[in-house]
Amino acid sequence: MENYTIPAQTRIGHVHLKVSDLQKSLDFYCGLLGFEIMTTYGDQAAFISAGGYHHHIGLNTWHSKGASPAPEYAPGLYHTAILYPERKDLAVILQRLIDAKYPITGASDHGVSEAIYLDDPDKNGVELYWDRPKEDWPLDADGKLTMYTRALDAKGLLALAK
Repeated sequence: MENYTIPAQTRIGHVHLKVSDLQKSLDFYCGLLGFEIMTTYGDQAAFISAGGYHHHIGLNTWHSKGASPAPEYAPGLYHTAILYPERKDLAVILQRLIDAKYPITGASDHGVSEAIYLDDPDKNGVELYWDRPKEDWPLDADGKLTMYTRALDAKGLLALAK
């Protein structure tokens, strides 16, 4: 088979999650994180968005209503990453999570981005992050990307939330 490279403009359009309780998931994704409901399929599914797109996240209980979270040490989705447009937007959601006393499972500076990690009500991992401008990404002497994981400057980030 010949080599193939996916087009550079390709994007991941949405994620569709199996959830145990649709309302709890809507409370998290819409009530806490601020997504808007675009449409629902009765009490079994909802499609939610940022900015009026048809949907960035689908939530359904078709095969999972009332079920326990997936085992931590099993194949599956590690996390859904939600990209914020500006560092200040990440600061605002971090302050919102703190104000709501919502458990945060991690926070990191990856050189290319800053990220906050948490779990949704079904223990699906969620990464909230913003990308630094590409010209600020860390490169080695050969010009290759050198991502890392360091402590997030949460105090500096939260200063932008004011």
